[in-house]
Amino acid sequence: MLWSELRDLKDEIDYGTPPRAGPVVTLTIDGQSVSVPQGSSVMFAAAQARQSIPKLCATDTLEAWGSCRLCLVEIEGRSGFPASCTTIVSEGMAVRTQSEKLQQLRKGVLELYLSDFPAEDVEGGWSEFHEALAQCGVTSHPYDAIETHLDSDVDASNPYFLFDPAKCIVCNRCVRACEEIQGTFALTVQGRGFDSKIAAGMDEPFFESECVSCGACVQTCPTQALVEKSLFEGEYSRG
Repeated sequence: MLWSELRDLKDEIDYGTPPRAGPVVTLTIDGQSVSVPQGSSVMFAAAQARQSIPKLCATDTLEAWGSCRLCLVEIEGRSGFPASCTTIVSEGMAVRTQSEKLQQLRKGVLELYLSDFPAEDVEGGWSEFHEALAQCGVTSHPYDAIETHLDSDVDASNPYFLFDPAKCIVCNRCVRACEEIQGTFALTVQGRGFDSKIAAGMDEPFFESECVSCGACVQTCPTQALVEKSLFEGEYSRG
């Protein structure tokens, strides 16, 4: 069985990274003792302790990527603010998932993402991105819209789902799902920096690419950039 079928679906918990097998390691998360297999991530241990760490690029059906910088934590005896999804647990480790500084850092990260996200789609959204915004108390951003991707064309070529680049944060989850879950390798990230974007095939419409419409990319997208057409009545529009 897949890990997604074995995890605690009753509580709809996403542990952020896949489970590991091995000797048990005991650590503390926000003062709470928790034991997980050696090789587990701090994010996995926190989820096991029911301590929610906001995340965007991480999900327990894919290997850790560590790109969104939202899941930062504090670890006693270590400097900086490591990403919990790529930090491996160790015996006796003491982790703090909540503090004023962590809240400030996470707020800054989300405000940057929000500066290039359709404002009309912030209120009332149901994606993981919207959950992270609510969790960190972010509803707006302080930045001027000098250059954005908000005018990007929607790709509605696939009969089952559409891709709205204006809502894409290039977290790579769709690309990784296409590779790790489906094995199709139909998606890539093209360009660098601000010009980075998700591309199907040779930067062609989804329906004309190697995409097999399996839905793995849609299921894993945290921002509703990839979304099933059946969720909308009539023509799709932002807002």
